[in-house]
Amino acid sequence: MMPDALNGAHLAVWIIAFVATAGVIVRPWKLPEFIWAIAGALLLVVSGLLPMGGALKAIGRGTDVYLFLIGMMLLSEVARRETLFDWLASIAVRRSRGSARRLFVLVYAVGIMVTVFLSNDATAVVLTPAVLAAARAAKAEPMPYLLACAFIANAASFVLPISNPANLVLYGHHLPPLLRWLGTFLFPSVLAIAVTFVVMLLVERRRLSQPITSEIAQPHLPPGGMVALAGIVVTAGVLLAASALDAPLGLPTCLAGIGTAAVVLLVKREAPWATLRGVSWTVLPLVAGLFVLVEGLDTTGVLGTLTRALHHASQSDTGLTAWVAGIATGLIGNVMNNLPAGLIAGQAVVQGHLPLPVVNAMLIGVDLGPNLSITGSLATILWLTALRREGLGVSFGQFLARGALVMPPALLLALAGLLLTR
Repeated sequence: MMPDALNGAHLAVWIIAFVATAGVIVRPWKLPEFIWAIAGALLLVVSGLLPMGGALKAIGRGTDVYLFLIGMMLLSEVARRETLFDWLASIAVRRSRGSARRLFVLVYAVGIMVTVFLSNDATAVVLTPAVLAAARAAKAEPMPYLLACAFIANAASFVLPISNPANLVLYGHHLPPLLRWLGTFLFPSVLAIAVTFVVMLLVERRRLSQPITSEIAQPHLPPGGMVALAGIVVTAGVLLAASALDAPLGLPTCLAGIGTAAVVLLVKREAPWATLRGVSWTVLPLVAGLFVLVEGLDTTGVLGTLTRALHHASQSDTGLTAWVAGIATGLIGNVMNNLPAGLIAGQAVVQGHLPLPVVNAMLIGVDLGPNLSITGSLATILWLTALRREGLGVSFGQFLARGALVMPPALLLALAGLLLTR
């Protein structure tokens, strides 16, 4: 292929990737996000810009992510159907004692625990419906509490290796030992969580000053709800064990979700179809399409250029390169979603043999940066899907108005905490 033709092909790949990503973010004509991602992926293959083998390889690379999401979505749907969320919501509302601010603190604290021990995607899928139920039961404006779910899902997502599936991508599926991980990321995580909390309180102080209801009846939790709760607890233990053994997280999570759903259905003697219909399956083709778009961008040589630039910059000034890489990764993740951004960064890490401070800074950028935009991470997309299912919606501009206040100070302080303690 002649250079001009080659450059033309590269330009076409970038245009397709840009339009597809913009479609995911903006959702023209209110078409679902997955349609734009799949359309872009198909166009790359049909036009000959990406071989079918390359596209299939890219889709296969996301197998662990698909399995993880299936397990989490099954757990969430079973818990929702068995009124576990309503039961948990009633406990939170009663303990708030009529204070919107106290309820916000409870939601934020639970969000930290769910994110740390079950992952940020679990916070979006499992916790968000419970928080919405709590806000409705308390007759409170739900958005401050729902936004807390979205922001803490990313802010606390690097406390442990299992807190975000993207963590696996950046380290080439070989995570640092747990004690070393905590020594590196615990302090930056505390800073990110604390700053996000303070900014959220300040931003939402007016809505959190309104009185709420706390005198509500405690609903009965049926046996199926108890099974769902046990399934969530078991899943957390399975994830911790898999992380300690340096094993993939997807299959154990999927099996835990299937097992929990099967036990509930057997106890109730129900067919699985209603539960399966309640799962947001369109998330899977969305993720697959994003993987293919990244593969297409890789063919343009952008990865090699990025790797060489990071390698040379690291040799000159590792600290400055870490700062730039962390901030840039965080911003890029909002433009193209942090999942493909993490894939690109992970391949650059492997190929460029980058210094550990640069890699760690990029991980914070991938995990925390997406708090700027509503489609910045898979967790926020899942969060938005959960809201739409309940008849609520948040526009790109509405989320950006909050994210522009929450994300920058959290990212900068987390990077400072990382680089000052290395």
